[in-house]
Amino acid sequence: MQAIVWPVASILTRSRKRLVTGNSQTALAVPEGTNDTQAAFYNGTKRRFPTRETGSCFLVNGITVNKTIQTVESAAAGSAFLIENVYPLIDGGRSAVKRIARERVEVWADIYRGGDAVISAALIWRGEQDREWRSEPMIHHGNDRWSGAFTPLEPGQYAYAIETWTDEFATWSNGVTRKQRTGADVSLDAVEGAGLLTKAHGAGQDAAAVIIRQCEDYLETGNVAPLLAAELGKAMAESQSRPDLTRSPPFPLVIDRDRARFGAWYQMMPRSQSRIPGRHGTLRDCISRVPDIAAMGFDVLYLTPIHPIGRTSRKGRNNSPVATEGEPGSPYAIGSAEGGHDALHPELGTIEDFRALVATCLEYGLELALDFAVQCSPDHPWLTRHPEWFKWRPDRSVRTADGPYSDIVIPDFASVDRVGLWNAFRDAMLFWIDHGVTIFAIDNHDTAPLPFWDWLIGDIRRRHPEVILFSKTYTKPKLMKGLAKLGFAQSFTYFPWRTLRWELEQYLGELTRYPERDFYRPNLFVNTPDLLPYHLQSGETWAFKSRVALAATLSGSFGIYSGFELLEHEAVPGREEYQDSEKYQIRQRDWDRPGNIKAYIAALNRIRNENAALQQTASLRFLGAEDGETIAFAKEATNPANTVIAVIALSRHAREFWLPLGDLTIDVGGERRHVTALENLLTGEQCRIEWGGLKLRIDPDRDPALLFRCLA
Repeated sequence: MQAIVWPVASILTRSRKRLVTGNSQTALAVPEGTNDTQAAFYNGTKRRFPTRETGSCFLVNGITVNKTIQTVESAAAGSAFLIENVYPLIDGGRSAVKRIARERVEVWADIYRGGDAVISAALIWRGEQDREWRSEPMIHHGNDRWSGAFTPLEPGQYAYAIETWTDEFATWSNGVTRKQRTGADVSLDAVEGAGLLTKAHGAGQDAAAVIIRQCEDYLETGNVAPLLAAELGKAMAESQSRPDLTRSPPFPLVIDRDRARFGAWYQMMPRSQSRIPGRHGTLRDCISRVPDIAAMGFDVLYLTPIHPIGRTSRKGRNNSPVATEGEPGSPYAIGSAEGGHDALHPELGTIEDFRALVATCLEYGLELALDFAVQCSPDHPWLTRHPEWFKWRPDRSVRTADGPYSDIVIPDFASVDRVGLWNAFRDAMLFWIDHGVTIFAIDNHDTAPLPFWDWLIGDIRRRHPEVILFSKTYTKPKLMKGLAKLGFAQSFTYFPWRTLRWELEQYLGELTRYPERDFYRPNLFVNTPDLLPYHLQSGETWAFKSRVALAATLSGSFGIYSGFELLEHEAVPGREEYQDSEKYQIRQRDWDRPGNIKAYIAALNRIRNENAALQQTASLRFLGAEDGETIAFAKEATNPANTVIAVIALSRHAREFWLPLGDLTIDVGGERRHVTALENLLTGEQCRIEWGGLKLRIDPDRDPALLFRCLA
């Protein structure tokens, strides 16, 4: 027995150096005459099989990754671990998970291997520009389920992965403890455990001290107890070699700033902001509107295109195919002799006026968003400078879009000079970023191929991770989701056409379940320059209030198009379009005219800003209000703990009904407690919960929405 203990003592001195320096390649001295197998034990090396393949072999979410089994030898060289059911993960890692800066990113996975060995796991992560991975321990929750978390502080592109390995010392410790319970002799096991200590390397000062001290205690006493001490197990977990370390593939993660999750948007047509009838509005007129928009509690001022407008095929009033003299045309027909996507419409003002607008927005707590449309008018300078970027007909005329969009030309994104075209659009966006734009609403996605958007989003994000790109298109559901997966920070939704309770519950339930909630951030616009939904065309005040209350509470991000606050509702008969749309003409308004709902919108935005639960979308739970024309739901924020219940009428008649709250609980100091009372967020009145719910009365003519903070 002493002949075996002696080698451990003889290498302790060299082990000290190895522990402190972290030189894991230093071979430890072994007794003279030790054979190769024993030397491998003492040095912590692994016998290598000759193989033709050197890839890892493991499973991630049931998919074999880098599996290269061709021979017995290559199979033996593979990993013993399986990594499955990783969450969150979009399309097996092909698309990025989205989170917000300073938001805790939790990762879960099933991790296991054969046998009864003790395993450990870590969650590693890094930013795109980082050279080194950062590591956080993963916690075992039973049944091979593990979790870990990390918190990126800045917007950008990140990656995360999972590492797992066998904890050889913990496996030894567990085995010895089991043998001790049976009364078996563990003296030889103790020698093996001491030998494992010699494999430790790169330990921190405290861990190294523990390992050396416990090993010395064992050598002095011959008792296994020092080797089973909990502090030694912790020190060895940090310091031992990991010869079977297995790492999953890296999975993509996009971190955006908070505006990508929460914000109230106000869209307007700059040329219609003048208060003088018949006069073209300017950017200075827009500046004069900023205080009013800020007073309603909006966070984003969103402008339709501000570029020169083409004259060829210009559209007239109400989308007439021919414009009369003086009609301004559609701002979406971008480009004229005065310039293209990096130019201002001359009647709006100068670039100095634009900078002044940006500065005023910042002064009032607003960000400026611009429409960015990848289309041109037939007069765009690119058509003469780069004719290869467009498609031409046999008569040498440029190919325009069809029907109501005949005033625009779609570039050929697959042209022989596609690189030049793609870079030109990117450079135009960079121009406006340099002038203070932080958000772009991207229009007409279906006119450009998906690879273009994939490239553009990635390029802009690498240069300016703070910039938000908003996908504002109504198209096929799978395409809308596909665009979100490419990286758009926010997306339009079908909310304008979801009016019944079951429709809203089904659709919002879809957007807030996994995996949609991890890549699709909805921005619920109640109307747009192109869309006046049928349910608003009656002009009833309750309907406008109900829709904006739904949008403002269901989603962290919502928006209105100017005129909504004035209850504008005149439509083209039989269509969801505005009569006398300002897309084709200049309009003036009295922004304070009687009957407006500006104060109501301001109250909603104030409540949103005061309650973190309303500043996100993912945590949404529908409640079973006993009235089919009333929708009720709860939203909960975790940091800070805050839960809000919204009850909103979907029809005009007043009604009383029972609202069951069932097992609804809220967080109080880290403890889950049942809701005992509700506080009305508009009146401050409190009502107690009895018999698992409460009776409510709602009168849509007064207010179609009841908003409560939950109390315990």
